[in-house]
Amino acid sequence: MATRRLKLVADQAAELAAALTAGARALTDDGDLRASRQKFDRAYRLAEQAGDWPAMAVAALGLAGLWVGESRAVTGAAQLEARLQHVLARLDPDGSLALRLRARLAGEADYFRGEHTAILAVLDEARAAADPVLLAEALSIAHHCLLGPGHATLRRGLPAELIKASFATQRRSDLLMGLLWQTVDSYSEGDPHAGRLLSELRDHLRERNHLAVGFVVSAIDVMLAIRAGRLEEAESLAASCASAGAAAGDVDHEWWSGAQLVTIRWYQGRLVELLPMLRDGANSPGLSAVDNSSAAALAVAAALDGDRHTAASSLAALSGDDLAHLPASSSWLVTMNGIVEAANLLQDADLAQRAYELLRPHAGLPMVGGLGVTCFGSAHQALGVASLTSGQLDQAVDHLRAAVQHNLALAHWPAVVASRQRLAQAYALRRHPGDAEAGRRELELALSDATALGLKAPDAPGTEPTNPANPSSASNPSATSSASSAPSAFAQCRRVGRKWSVAWRQRSVLIEDSIGMVHLAVLIANPRQEIQAADLVAGLAALGGDGAAAHPVLDHEAIVEYRNRVQLLEAEIDQLDAGAHPGRAASIRAERDWLVAELTRAAGLGGRTRSFPDQGERARVAAGKAIRRALVRIAEADPVIGEHLRQTVHTGVRCSYWPA
Repeated sequence: MATRRLKLVADQAAELAAALTAGARALTDDGDLRASRQKFDRAYRLAEQAGDWPAMAVAALGLAGLWVGESRAVTGAAQLEARLQHVLARLDPDGSLALRLRARLAGEADYFRGEHTAILAVLDEARAAADPVLLAEALSIAHHCLLGPGHATLRRGLPAELIKASFATQRRSDLLMGLLWQTVDSYSEGDPHAGRLLSELRDHLRERNHLAVGFVVSAIDVMLAIRAGRLEEAESLAASCASAGAAAGDVDHEWWSGAQLVTIRWYQGRLVELLPMLRDGANSPGLSAVDNSSAAALAVAAALDGDRHTAASSLAALSGDDLAHLPASSSWLVTMNGIVEAANLLQDADLAQRAYELLRPHAGLPMVGGLGVTCFGSAHQALGVASLTSGQLDQAVDHLRAAVQHNLALAHWPAVVASRQRLAQAYALRRHPGDAEAGRRELELALSDATALGLKAPDAPGTEPTNPANPSSASNPSATSSASSAPSAFAQCRRVGRKWSVAWRQRSVLIEDSIGMVHLAVLIANPRQEIQAADLVAGLAALGGDGAAAHPVLDHEAIVEYRNRVQLLEAEIDQLDAGAHPGRAASIRAERDWLVAELTRAAGLGGRTRSFPDQGERARVAAGKAIRRALVRIAEADPVIGEHLRQTVHTGVRCSYWPA
């Protein structure tokens, strides 16, 4: 009987040892987080049955994994904490195992609160001890708690110290984590030589893969593809990255790919498509306790979609008592960028100013999210947008100029295009001597960059208003207004055939032509400028001049263009009549007849261009009625655009489009 009992104990001890060894191999050698959790959970239960407290401690530490905060669900995090504390109470408080447990508990608590004081205190104790494994673990945990933009000085020497410790621990994961932290820091700080560190890390992974570290490297690859403007490739890489994370058993694999897709759609101008995903994911238990970027992305997407209530609610939840209370995590800069963009869309100048104050110390950093997961370009971009929202135009120009240069240095081409567009907007609003030319130059460069990379180049927000000397811009089928693309607060209005395309944010609608639509196009083409109702009735999109002067309904350039178009259409009708295309011929005749009617309406006695004298009250009433009828038709077609224009278009003796 005694022999059997001894054999049973020996078998249990062997099984426990095997489970601990398998768990360590899966975690440190292979980076297989799922397999290691399974092995260590088995080891913990076996050790608990045997009353082996040191083995329970090793198993509990293994269950915590490589990263901080791997247990996201409340129950999982509570169970891990309970096990760590339970074992710690049974160990020698001065021993290395106890200190390793304290390091893990301190790191988990600090990370959850967005702090680092407790883990740095334990790190000092670890440095004084003679246990390299303790030191390596404390260094990596401490680094994970120091990923905020203001932590660079505190964390700077930790990766190199971890790499040195790895030669004493002989654990592959310690070396790889040291190289990884060094690489992540370099990209987060905008180091131009970050690619060299990434190459060295790749070399080690080629010798033998490590699933957990390889997952992060695959995420950095997505970020670099986004920077290069290869957005379709980035989307494919994001799917591969998610698969790599799932294979590693990393809890972040779903949200990282989601964050990458948000960035891709952001630069494609398609963020609204992700609203269902963002709404569903905002309260996901899989999100890190200190990651608020999903709420910020939801605020932007909702604002773009015209859902001001959701956008404002998300911003209020993020702001709390003070925006400064947001935890300084690896997603802080990306979160602040979303807050700034949403504040711009909602024209919340106070929030934009507070965000500016908090972002200003980090102006020189790239807005990298997570462990190099994604990037929104230079922080100067967010500072420039915040300045635009708060009306600080000189400040906006300075930041956006810096953003262009910084994004060029980062080789972040979608961000370069975005910064140039925003800079053009700042020039257009500021209107200093030379700003108009500078703005046009930035737009041309943005278009050139976008075309070369195959990127979508939307109209720049808040560009120079229509030239007062060229009123045909409102009636010219090829002319566009100075309205914004999303994410600007300005609308767009341009002629498309016999209709008008009215766009705001990422919404658009086609409206039949009318006198009111022509007036509205002139106002939208000249945002924040008062235009005499008499000038509108006379067909002149001027910003000034003598209201008593007679003005043509159509200017000479528009008349010539209309007549040329009529001649082309008549020639095409003759060709089609000879063939068998009755449908096409009818469509062309309809356009020809409309143009002839416009020319007739513009002609006076003897074919002279008809003009209007000063009509005073008659002009005010006529323009007001026509514009209001157009606004009703727009609201019927799209209530969101209609409501925006209802609040921002003003009629009277002087009319204007005045977005907030």
